Amino acid sequence: MVIKPKVRGFICTNAHPAGCAASVKEQIDYVKSQGALENAPKNVLVIGCSTGYGLASRITAAFGAEAKTLGVCFEKEPTERKTGTAGWYNTAAFHQQAEAAGLYHKTLNGDAFSHELKEQVIDLIKQDLGEIDLIVYSLASPRRTDPDTGEAYISSLKPVGDVYTTKTFDTSKKLVHEITLEPANQDEIDNTVKVMGGEDWELWIKALNEAGVLSQNCRTTAYTYIGKELTWPIYGHATIGKAKEDLDRASTALNNTYSDINLKAYVTSLKAVVTQASSAIPVMPLYISLMYQVMKDEGCHEGVIEQIYGLFNTLLLSDNPPVDEANRLRMDGVETNDDIQGKIKAIWPEVTTENFPELGDYAGYNQDFLKLFGFGFDGVDYDADVSPLADW
Repeated sequence: MVIKPKVRGFICTNAHPAGCAASVKEQIDYVKSQGALENAPKNVLVIGCSTGYGLASRITAAFGAEAKTLGVCFEKEPTERKTGTAGWYNTAAFHQQAEAAGLYHKTLNGDAFSHELKEQVIDLIKQDLGEIDLIVYSLASPRRTDPDTGEAYISSLKPVGDVYTTKTFDTSKKLVHEITLEPANQDEIDNTVKVMGGEDWELWIKALNEAGVLSQNCRTTAYTYIGKELTWPIYGHATIGKAKEDLDRASTALNNTYSDINLKAYVTSLKAVVTQASSAIPVMPLYISLMYQVMKDEGCHEGVIEQIYGLFNTLLLSDNPPVDEANRLRMDGVETNDDIQGKIKAIWPEVTTENFPELGDYAGYNQDFLKLFGFGFDGVDYDADVSPLADW
């Protein structure tokens, strides 16, 4: 079939296998160009390994450290008449590249929140690896089923406390307009924490430790985004922010609980980028477009793979990395510094539908969005008849 992007609102409902392979290859080439990592991990588990920062983490561990990688994801496989998800094709491409490089690689596809999948991972670690010395937790799911009670929880994207009115960009209608968001009630806050907070991260570490497959001096990190004033009402000081606060709680609990094996648990705050998750959050398409423009003008823009390689190279694998007041690793310092934020704030009141193309980098935002699904890569023939089928 000839595969063209089918975009509906903030999602793309199909993906291009050759384009996803090009994306993975591009990231691998970047990591290889940076050189080998010091203090390299040997056996790495990436929970949420198939897209965005999780995929970049797996690529960095494998091709920057020659680590054996075990991945967990939840992706839809293709059929002869319908494409799979981008994460499916990303994983297939990663497997192909890792195989060619002689690197260990296995991936389990299923519900990462379940006890059953945790048990499958543990069995595979015991069979193939013995123990794990780095766990990256990079799940971005809108819902979670509690593995003990079977109750399903759905997250909300709402402010906390007060009604919030601000500008946003409607990616479907291509309009800059005001949006008013009603505050979340307590149930919505609690449900969001249940889905996106630190509980499942803790359950993973507990299961791995009880099975005896965590190495001495093991490291683990969960990814977050903090942002600054422009995004705090819908991110930092909102339902998502409450969930992120729970990640901080979980990090402290993990360090205290597993001090006997000298576990080092960090929440890592990363730069805002275009992901399948961020594109669904009100305000973020507008904010990211303006931020991209400012950071590109200043020559300090970074994408996903640059952020993650930098994290591994300068912070995560260090013995005593610098942390903020909440013991977080910070890779968002350039985005959140006063100079960059001041330039974004200066543009914010002025931006309209008419001048948005000049003031913001929506073209770059949209290009990155399409690339998430394998579209827009040089060297890929998007008019070619390709099979949607791909195996791991």
